[in-house]
Amino acid sequence: MKKILVIAFICLSALGHAQLTSKEEVTPELVAKRETQKKEVTKNYLALKNSLIISDSLAVVKNAEALKVSLNKFKFKKLSLEQMNEATIKRKDIIDLVTQVAATKNINKQRKIVQELSVKFWELAPKFKAEDATLYLQVCPMTGAVWTSDSKEIKNPYYPKNMLTCGEVKATL
Repeated sequence: MKKILVIAFICLSALGHAQLTSKEEVTPELVAKRETQKKEVTKNYLALKNSLIISDSLAVVKNAEALKVSLNKFKFKKLSLEQMNEATIKRKDIIDLVTQVAATKNINKQRKIVQELSVKFWELAPKFKAEDATLYLQVCPMTGAVWTSDSKEIKNPYYPKNMLTCGEVKATL
């Protein structure tokens, strides 16, 4: 019986020490690094979306590669195991879509893939959004296509020639 109590005490002590250590490790430098990572992911998504607005398929490829790199560097924090698994799967889906975007120079194919990518990006946007940023979910009412923007101004990345200002803000983060 004493052995069980001693083992239980050691385990509880180790757990308490691990929690204390993890709290001590959250330094202002780590918080700043995390914010920089969030800004990088969001910046790269917005650059990808903005490349579609100007119909620059080569810039789309470049920005897709940059988004892929920043997503691979990003680590989720403060999530339960279930939330972590869900977020990791969604991030992998986004990375797969970004890889498809980077693999083609056909602007229409890129737009089609980014439509699906944008839906998944918005689902994780609360985790990617920096503290000082505001993001808007915008939708084209004629097609239902969505995208994330850092401005309330509508610039439809899917139909920039015919329907550049077609859309509306559906949600804000």
